Amino acid sequence: MDRITVKTGGLVSEILVGMKWESVRELIPASGTAIITDNNVNKIYGDRFPDVPVLQIKPGEWSKKMEVVESLAGRLIESGIDRSGFLLGIGGGVVCDITGFLASIYMRGIKCAYVSSTLLSQVDASTGGKNGVNLGSIKNVLGCFKQPEFVICDPVMLQTLSEEEYLSGMAELIKTAIIGNAKLFDIIESNYETIMKRDPALLTMLISMAVNFKASVVSEDEKESGLRRILNFGHTYGHAIELYKSFRHGYAVACGMELSSGFSLARGYITDEEHGRIVALLHKFRLLRPHQIPYDTISQLIMHDKKKSGSEIHFVFIEGIGQAVTEKIPLSEVVEYYKRSKAEN
Repeated sequence: MDRITVKTGGLVSEILVGMKWESVRELIPASGTAIITDNNVNKIYGDRFPDVPVLQIKPGEWSKKMEVVESLAGRLIESGIDRSGFLLGIGGGVVCDITGFLASIYMRGIKCAYVSSTLLSQVDASTGGKNGVNLGSIKNVLGCFKQPEFVICDPVMLQTLSEEEYLSGMAELIKTAIIGNAKLFDIIESNYETIMKRDPALLTMLISMAVNFKASVVSEDEKESGLRRILNFGHTYGHAIELYKSFRHGYAVACGMELSSGFSLARGYITDEEHGRIVALLHKFRLLRPHQIPYDTISQLIMHDKKKSGSEIHFVFIEGIGQAVTEKIPLSEVVEYYKRSKAEN
């Protein structure tokens, strides 16, 4: 097991990679705890949950809205959870997002923790303290920073994921490698078959490498005022594609990474060889899908991006595999590159 510490503003959060998820019983308070999970996770693991109130939501992005948060808050009150209470999210990114968001506002803030059940959540969503819900079609526009007390990442839980869900998580693992760890990229590149077999030992190593990198970034810049922006690589285009095409998050981000890598190549940040390796790896894991979006629509979608400031946006380029840089550029340039790339294909 790998114990990774995230330190932000005097708070300490521990990510426990490789720990059996059932060990959570030993980590939560003896009383005053409630579990938030989704229907799918509850069907698979619910009979092994700690004996505390369980609040279920529907799986997927549909649940990331204020009406669901309000309903959950009412059910917490009915369950007798007070200001000393504790929320445990057991599930993927949506469950962790909602758990952290609700914990930050319920009775002005209570403690929370996660058992992260998807690859996407283990390598990205459950680490770092960012929590958000959607407002209509605008993704994560209502949000907060709330560090969990701990996160358990048990790779054995990944055996129950559908292949599509598993590969969606691979996109975020590849993203981490591209922006911050060339060795991680090499390992992913060389171990396709073992990764597809979901070998727990290899996954524990890969997840630990990804979480260690993200923890170092978050510890330096919790509120995304500088360095942390690099974690958004591929997400400006990816969020637009996700909204328009209704792809799973990882597939949309993969398409965004292909575009952002091409944009980096066009600006002279990376070589043809580096660009080719990135695109080849995304193809190898079958993450790239067609996403022709009308030009006026892509412009409108990118205008809703949280990273924009007026008519400009903090866009993440790569300067080689394993190194990223953020540059503030006009939104029009982001849209124009999308148009140009689609015209060339």
